Amino acid sequence: MLHPPRRINDRFGAFRLAERGYMVIAKRLPSPHRRLAKRGEREWAAEPPWEVVMIKESRPEKSNRIRSVERAIDLLQALNRRPLSTINDLHRETGLPKPSIVRLLRTLEAKGLVAQSSSYGTYQLLGRVKSLSSGFHHEPLIIEVAEEIMIDFTKREGWPLALALFDLNAMVVRASSIPYTSLSLFHSSLNMRLSMVSRALGRAYLAHSTPNEQKIILEIVKHSADPEDEPARNSEAMTRMIEQVRERGYATRGPSIEPKSSTIAVPVRENGRVVACLGFTWITAAMPLQKAVEQYLPRVLATADTISAEMASRSPQAREPYGFPSGERRLDLSGVA
Repeated sequence: MLHPPRRINDRFGAFRLAERGYMVIAKRLPSPHRRLAKRGEREWAAEPPWEVVMIKESRPEKSNRIRSVERAIDLLQALNRRPLSTINDLHRETGLPKPSIVRLLRTLEAKGLVAQSSSYGTYQLLGRVKSLSSGFHHEPLIIEVAEEIMIDFTKREGWPLALALFDLNAMVVRASSIPYTSLSLFHSSLNMRLSMVSRALGRAYLAHSTPNEQKIILEIVKHSADPEDEPARNSEAMTRMIEQVRERGYATRGPSIEPKSSTIAVPVRENGRVVACLGFTWITAAMPLQKAVEQYLPRVLATADTISAEMASRSPQAREPYGFPSGERRLDLSGVA
């Protein structure tokens, strides 16, 4: 809807209109030059007056989502990934404006979930944050089986392992041994969503899935807006990657993805079918890929086999579909052409 022209005597009048969801096109009198005021931009000269040439409603469609809650959750997830985070770290990971981050941190501090550490300018989660998950009790059996085996590996070898399950269009880390080592760039990797085509865990799962599952997964990932999923649109590159992973027996992440660390990933199978992937991550400066493959790949494969063997020893009646909450139907891809 368009509104007739009118005069405003200060630049903040334009800001107030823009902040209320209007698109404002104005010019400073007597110059015909027009400027566009968008929400959050402060490019207006201080000298009055201005004439609003057009005021157009540009409110987005109403949504049932509460943006402030989404921002708080994004911030908590970012804080959970490292022991200490600066405002710049949080801004880079969440994309939230720094003033919004500061306000959210103050709120979380007031609720006893976050504290500013003794190291100036850094923030950390407090133990009370565990109360947010105290009512969640369901875990797929494979996580229960794998966690102890993974922890034992990390205590023995020093480097962390991660177990990821497939979830719609990505691999989600559901178990990690990072808390049992200091040799990690992240405080936690739990619940990270990792690309199926750029990350080692995703590539390993994709390559060892059935051809029908591969076709369906790639079709889903093609519609993703995540830049890391862009390679899915190149079918020839995907075919080469899948063949390479199957030939080697392990997958690596794309070379431009988080180069400070490296990962090799292998499948975890049950009854011959891939049900999860196990990833071994190290700091890249510590050793080159070839050395990691020669020294650790046999041990990672043995660990994956141990998890598979332990799964096979459990009663089938005790199992829940992997990656899906209890009571929900699991998508069966085996019969899809």
